[in-house]
Amino acid sequence: MHSFFICSFMLLAPVFGYLGDRYNRKLIMVFGMIAWIATTLSSSFVTEAYFWVLVLLRALVGTGEASYVTIAPTIIGDLFTGTKRTLMISFFYIFIPVGSGLGYIVAARIASVTGDWRWALRLNPILGGLGLVLLVFLIPNPPRGASENQGATCVERTTYWEDVKYLLRNRSFVWSSLGVTAMAFVTGALAFWTPTFLSRARVLQGLTPACSKEPCDPSDSYIFGGITVGTGIVGVLIGTAISRKLRNRVANADPLICAVGMLSSSPCLFIAIILAASSIPGTYACIGIGETLLSLNWAILADILLYVVIPTRRATAEALQIMVCHLLGDAGSPYLLGAISDALSKVKPDSPDWRFRSLEYSVLLCPFIGVLGGLFFLMTALYIKADRKAAEMQELKDSLIQVSLNHFKSVQMNLV
Repeated sequence: MHSFFICSFMLLAPVFGYLGDRYNRKLIMVFGMIAWIATTLSSSFVTEAYFWVLVLLRALVGTGEASYVTIAPTIIGDLFTGTKRTLMISFFYIFIPVGSGLGYIVAARIASVTGDWRWALRLNPILGGLGLVLLVFLIPNPPRGASENQGATCVERTTYWEDVKYLLRNRSFVWSSLGVTAMAFVTGALAFWTPTFLSRARVLQGLTPACSKEPCDPSDSYIFGGITVGTGIVGVLIGTAISRKLRNRVANADPLICAVGMLSSSPCLFIAIILAASSIPGTYACIGIGETLLSLNWAILADILLYVVIPTRRATAEALQIMVCHLLGDAGSPYLLGAISDALSKVKPDSPDWRFRSLEYSVLLCPFIGVLGGLFFLMTALYIKADRKAAEMQELKDSLIQVSLNHFKSVQMNLV
């Protein structure tokens, strides 16, 4: 089910990126929110006889998510500049780990209380409806580039292929996209496998009996969800504060912060995985530190994209980054680790110890991918100063052209 959602999300993100750079962004987001609410609520009423309808509706949920995830950051970018933009972006991205963590806790609790997982899908749209009302009545639709160009918009109309070629030539965008893909690989794999991994660790230590449906102890889902929420908030706030403090003094501070976050989180995650066989509390402590360091990057990454890409190509850039991030990151990492674990489990006879070890060895891939992501961000740091300056010069050029055209039209009207 998760695969269908991710696939539709990836395929639709470039579509909404194209639309978001050319048409009314607020209306596109309103459409996406309505689609998300409708498909989420409808899927809760599908019976077992129509499983294919449930699959289709869950895939269509990606329509709503793709619309506002690609467009919302660009609107924030057009409303604020400088350190204030960084702060606003941090408020937006802080809810990624918060939502992810609360999803574990709330969904598990609702299913436990009601005895039916469908109620989680029925109650979720209430929050979506509130968000839709706020979007319609409170969110403006600023001109593209309004914050940088004092309301002037770019006049050059380009094709989608020209936009893609521009982004592929933007070295900071390419390297930072690879970095965030590595980050998504790690976070996606951890989110999927940590409760099961710790459940097997408890069985190995004799803390809980073996069971047929993992995780055997639902408390691991609650604890991991709580850690994800807490570390997400703390990490985003710390990363934003460091970025605001260093940016004016160090031109490439943002990608360096991301690199430090990725490189320093990897040893923490490695130790957490090794400790699981002997100490569950120690594992949780190391996971907490590692996830905090990973979360330093969320808001900073969005800010990097906004200032190295010109306003009229930002939605496309967001969409392509999201597509690559999910395609090579969190869409495949849970299944890759599962496949490695399954292959290893066949090497020796089945036992609680080997079930744990086979998953442990596969999860150990995550810290090494984290190191690779850190190297990608170090590459970003080499080019970001030049790419940012190029984007600013292009914005200034477009602004001057627009001002000249407006002046020319004004003169024409006066002559008439």
